[in-house]
Amino acid sequence: MKFTAEIDIMPHAELLDPQGKAVMLGLEHLGLQQVSDVRIGKHIRLELEAQDETAAAQKVEEACKKLLANMIMESFSYRLTAK
Repeated sequence: MKFTAEIDIMPHAELLDPQGKAVMLGLEHLGLQQVSDVRIGKHIRLELEAQDETAAAQKVEEACKKLLANMIMESFSYRLTAK
C-alpha cells in the first residue's frame, strides 16, 4: 500500500525560538500587535510504501526519531493517509 505522511516538527515549548522571535518582532513592526506568539518549525511530506498503516507508522516514527527531528530539542507529530 502507498501512504502519505504529513509530518510537523516543532521546537519544544520550553526552548527559545529565535526565528519565531524575529518574526514576532517583524509582525509588531507591521502593526500586527494582536499576534501573541510565533513558533517556527518544519513541515515534511513523505510518500512511502508499507504493508499496512501500522507498518507505515513505524517507518515514519523511525525516520523522525533517527533523522528528521532532533529529539533533544524538537517534538514531532504526523498524519498518515492511504493513497
